[in-house]
Amino acid sequence: VQLIESGGGLVQAGGSLRLSCAPSEHTASSSKYAMGWFRQAPSKEREFVAAISWSGLNTYYADSVKGRFTISREKANYTLFLQMNALKPEDTAVYSCAAEASSFDLDTGFPANFRSWGQGTRVTVSS
Repeated sequence: VQLIESGGGLVQAGGSLRLSCAPSEHTASSSKYAMGWFRQAPSKEREFVAAISWSGLNTYYADSVKGRFTISREKANYTLFLQMNALKPEDTAVYSCAAEASSFDLDTGFPANFRSWGQGTRVTVSS
């Protein structure tokens, strides 16, 4: 499944952005797996940001964004969202969505081994 993100941009510290992610082709199987957001800052490894179960009832967050970011999904449109509030300069990164998680991380219990990825959308937070 090809994923397409949107909503990135430049924002001042303390501001908000809402990212969206949708598959280029709607497939029924896309909605049956957990989806998530990851980010990669310059010169850093990609890191987990948030994930949501296929039902939408379970959500998972990295400690660094807990309380500031909210992940949600529209199953009808196979669309994933990430509402980002109280943004900090350290949130600056390319944010990518991922779909079709095939397992769970043994340490954290979070969805893992995502099989589909988007190209990413850049988020820049100025101080």
